[in-house]
Amino acid sequence: MTVIAVILLFPIVITFTNSIMTKLEIEINYGLIGIMKEVRLGDENPFVNLKLLPDKVSWEQYGKVLVDSPFFLKLFWNSVFLIVPIIVGQSIVAALAAYAFSKLRFYGREMLFILYVLTMLMPFQVTLVPNYIMADRLGMLNSSSAIILPGIFAAFGVFMLRQFMQQIPYTYIEAAKMDGAGHVRIFWTIIFPMVKPGIAALVVLLFVDYWNMVEQPLIFLEDPFEQPLSVYLSEINSGERGVAFAASILYMTPMVLLFLYAESNFIEGIQLSGIKG
Repeated sequence: MTVIAVILLFPIVITFTNSIMTKLEIEINYGLIGIMKEVRLGDENPFVNLKLLPDKVSWEQYGKVLVDSPFFLKLFWNSVFLIVPIIVGQSIVAALAAYAFSKLRFYGREMLFILYVLTMLMPFQVTLVPNYIMADRLGMLNSSSAIILPGIFAAFGVFMLRQFMQQIPYTYIEAAKMDGAGHVRIFWTIIFPMVKPGIAALVVLLFVDYWNMVEQPLIFLEDPFEQPLSVYLSEINSGERGVAFAASILYMTPMVLLFLYAESNFIEGIQLSGIKG
């Protein structure tokens, strides 16, 4: 496990150490990437000088990203304003729908749940055209609503929390009903506190998924200034490589901090939900 962990962490370590190198050192180490096709093997060494530790620690790359590049901060906040409504909205919708699918008894419940989950199994490419046509007819193209609304009503959260709530004995519901509690009070005072680890795990998974989205913004948001940071990161390597390293570290920092903050609840939520892999 230690060997596997080192292998998985090595790219992150390389990215961080290269982000604190000077611009000159990065150009020396990676300058051959753009001209490797023109370099003959007998004349020069065509291999990149991959260094783990910098000769001199410098934070100039971070200064270029955070101070000299307001475009980066604009797209960063675009990502935040896209993801927060999706996470909050899908968590609320998923919790309520999961409660209905797991604890309420009504005709056709299982069939409806299967049909609902089938939408989760469809690849993004299958639903792309219908979603685009719907967004166009509703006048939501080039608007954050074209991404936020489908994200709020996605099926993954319902599936995950429903599996989590299945582990809660129905005797809690019966006892609460005998005391005169309605479904709203049962959900808020009994089910919700018990399902918090599952919601925490859902928040982490949703954040990682939508923080890294690229296809949806490219299709639904035509204005580059309205697109999230993930789209910018896919194109930044065409510029200065030092800035790309620093931007990559800043990009992954929120995900790492969120996971460290919710680590225990995330692991517990995944275990109790029964989701594997």
